[in-house]
Amino acid sequence: MVTFGDIRGAIRSLKLSNRPLCVHSSLRSFGWVDGSASTVVDGLLAEGCTVLVPTFSWDCFGIPPPPDMQPERNGLYYEDYDGTFSGIGRVYAPESMEIDQDMGAIPAAALAMPGRVRGNHPLCSFTAVGSLAEELIFDQKPLDVFAPLRNLAETSGSVLLMGVGLESMTFIHLAERVAGRNLFRRWANSTDGRPMMVEVGGCGGFDNFKPIFASLMREIRVGKSVWLAFPARETLEAATKAIRENPNITHCDNPHCGRCNDAVKGGPILTTVRSGY
Repeated sequence: MVTFGDIRGAIRSLKLSNRPLCVHSSLRSFGWVDGSASTVVDGLLAEGCTVLVPTFSWDCFGIPPPPDMQPERNGLYYEDYDGTFSGIGRVYAPESMEIDQDMGAIPAAALAMPGRVRGNHPLCSFTAVGSLAEELIFDQKPLDVFAPLRNLAETSGSVLLMGVGLESMTFIHLAERVAGRNLFRRWANSTDGRPMMVEVGGCGGFDNFKPIFASLMREIRVGKSVWLAFPARETLEAATKAIRENPNITHCDNPHCGRCNDAVKGGPILTTVRSGY
């Protein structure tokens, strides 16, 4: 059984106390946690960490692409982009408690905590709890989706993968943007209820970065969960350099993946498409 003290001890062993952490996690990977997901977040907070988690809500606020907001090279075929859109007629606000189910229990626990700060992005918000929460989150916008991760790097933070692999490291999408790519656009309603384009991440062969990150990674086991820790600034620099030197490094193992193919080419062409605000 993993306890509150085990969480605190692991953070001290990794020398991450009093630092902001972007946490990607699988509660199931621990085996059993006394007190469940809130114990994990509480243990990080008790070590002085500010906890930053993805609280995406595509399923709640996504809408179909309006005809005048369909840039080329955007990682999808518009004629095939159909299905149910729960976001039709709905408007996101940072006060919302809605979160996609696949985000997991630990982000949901952080989102439910008093004093949490949630970003202003209808599909890919980040939420932070702790002393630096406002500083990390404040400038996330629909067309600056990874501002919290950029702020994490600028405040000497770290990325912490709890029981998940590099495939969950959203941070690499920020490196794509820094390397010069346009990020993909999807759609949600603005505060006035009108459709707008928003910036989002894409697919990616993030496991390809294992040798790039090898010298930066620290590892510890907590219960059955393997944690991998990476310094944010150095990891961003290494990933950005790798993408510039070899654009195909971000490609997943499906050679026909439209999102990866378009990302490698530089992402969506935005010059002739209005932004929607």
